Amino acid sequence: MNIKTIRTHRILPNESLFALIDTYVPHIQEQEILFITSKVISLCEGRIAPKNSGISKEALIKEFADAYLIVEEEKNPYGIQLTIKNHILIPSAGIDESNGNGWYVLYPENVQKSAAEIWEHLRKRDLVCHLGVIITDSHTTPMRRGVLGIGLGWCGFKPLYSYIGKPDCFGVPLKVTMMNILDALAVSAVFCMGEGDEQTPLAMISDAPKIEFQDRTPTIEEIKEVAIPLEEDLYAPLLKNGSWKFKKDLR
Repeated sequence: MNIKTIRTHRILPNESLFALIDTYVPHIQEQEILFITSKVISLCEGRIAPKNSGISKEALIKEFADAYLIVEEEKNPYGIQLTIKNHILIPSAGIDESNGNGWYVLYPENVQKSAAEIWEHLRKRDLVCHLGVIITDSHTTPMRRGVLGIGLGWCGFKPLYSYIGKPDCFGVPLKVTMMNILDALAVSAVFCMGEGDEQTPLAMISDAPKIEFQDRTPTIEEIKEVAIPLEEDLYAPLLKNGSWKFKKDLR
């Protein structure tokens, strides 16, 4: 698997996303995958809030989160609120200050719609049939320091690889194992793209294994399949016992 990052200028609010892509993304080859950080999508969409507007980050988090954990201030040493946004357990509803230059950067309006529009644009621009697009972000892992990449939206391939019914190395059929291709690829790309002043919010991956490309956008059923219902989640006993404020049905 080969990963190549793409350096850009410093992206400012309300720039044209497709002009940015056409300026920096080279001709796409068949079965390549483009990665673009969600922050770039948000900036181009104008999904920002000025830090000096009088609106606190805490208020923004509570407004945009699907659910947030109520924690006493003295028990929250980092001042970071744990939230659920778009079926992802993530800090601060994805609202970020880094590389924002005085702005709070919010989540994109609709990551799946953005991924599909980028995919369709590149297919038409470069006359290719099979390519992938992944919109990335960073998140934390319980009991581990540091951040990893995660895929917020995608298009052009199946995001899960099922081992169910396939044998292990002793010939015993596997019963429940599935590989999360979407996030596995996002981890690799975000690792190379970086988190600081690298200025590489785009990346390309080629020769990735186990990818089944599709010549259409994902169905609603395929999108829902990636998210696991809270009742089925391995961590449900922990998640359900927290003091959550749910603002929408997460089923």
